[in-house]
Amino acid sequence: MTDETHTAAPPFEPRWPSVVAIGVAIALYISLPDTIISDSYGSGAIRFIVPVLELALLIPLAVAAPHRHVYESGRRRTAAITLTAIVSLANIVSLGFLIHVLLYSGATLQGRELLATAAQIWWTTVIVFGLWYWELDGGGPPRRLANPAAPRDFAFPQMTDPEVAKPGWHPRFADYFYVSFTNASAFSPTDTMPLTRWAKLLMLTQSTVSILTLILVAARAVNILQ
Repeated sequence: MTDETHTAAPPFEPRWPSVVAIGVAIALYISLPDTIISDSYGSGAIRFIVPVLELALLIPLAVAAPHRHVYESGRRRTAAITLTAIVSLANIVSLGFLIHVLLYSGATLQGRELLATAAQIWWTTVIVFGLWYWELDGGGPPRRLANPAAPRDFAFPQMTDPEVAKPGWHPRFADYFYVSFTNASAFSPTDTMPLTRWAKLLMLTQSTVSILTLILVAARAVNILQ
């Protein structure tokens, strides 16, 4: 990574791409089939409690802090990480409910419901890990903006090959979302490499969740699961 690549890095970056992504994740969660949310251990209330908590954090952040600044307050960063954690937990619970319905519940998912549920969980997984990569790489957006040349947890092609980078280029949420999508699709890194142990473990976790989701659908499709 060279200083020349990052000399024109702006002191802030917009928050709205991540806000849109979280809004999509909330919509995907709310639209999960009743068989998944309502029939598993009286989980109907979770359908409404989780989105309310997420919106209670998302709306103030989007309104009061539409940009990630170098001098972002600790409370706002904590709120952003807490919001990401809630979205992550909701997705893990949804996957657990899907496993419960397929393996232990007497309820049955129709083919379209199963495909829709798996797609909703898979896309939410992509959003969740894109958020984590964005929030944690190099200490988070504020720290990356404050010190563009500092060590990072992910190596983007623009960092390793200055010839392909525009002046002042730095990764934004869309770049981390793309990394998350390719990792969930290929079950391995593609053009962006994890450099630290936590980054490797996080990508490993995402690949595991993605593979498990796809295996459940495939197994059910051929009537392996009862």
